[in-house]
Amino acid sequence: MTKNILLVGVGGQGTILISKILTAGFMNKGYDVKMSEIHGMSQRGGSVTTQIRYGEKVYAPNIGVGDADLIISFEKIEAVRALPYLKKGGKMITDNREIYPMSVLTGEAEYPHNALDELKAAVGDLLVVPAAETAEKLGNIKATNIVLLGVLVKYLDLEDVDWESLIRQYVPAKAVDMNINAYRAGRAMAEG
Repeated sequence: MTKNILLVGVGGQGTILISKILTAGFMNKGYDVKMSEIHGMSQRGGSVTTQIRYGEKVYAPNIGVGDADLIISFEKIEAVRALPYLKKGGKMITDNREIYPMSVLTGEAEYPHNALDELKAAVGDLLVVPAAETAEKLGNIKATNIVLLGVLVKYLDLEDVDWESLIRQYVPAKAVDMNINAYRAGRAMAEG
């Protein structure tokens, strides 16, 4: 049976890095894995979407509307935008962070501060975490993605992979210790 994970965020948040780590982890478990990335003005803070499909045999990387078993969101608006892709009964993990798009910053639009209410009404299995806040307290907000990885691993019980080894392999050497701490903080957050 194929599982579908959709990761959504904003350019510069490390969506692609966490996707690479997840893909390597699923391959280590013996799964066939396909991954695709969509960069929508990612260099300017635009949306970034990564799709991961894993299972015994996966033929294509794309996740259709209503097919995502899990959505991991790095920002609340991105979570709301991704809702159509969530399978009925699917799970969602989202950071509670707000990142204002250019349209909000220029006054052309208002940020929908009720995004969490909309998510709670639409998703039965929703986990909202302070991932960016946690990463910032650990010393670098860029580790938000690794905090979310820790939450995901604990939340989905994927602990039979050496995720810390994969983190060491994929993050720059100077950032390994901080990212390991971020991963462990995410796991602890999912337990609480």
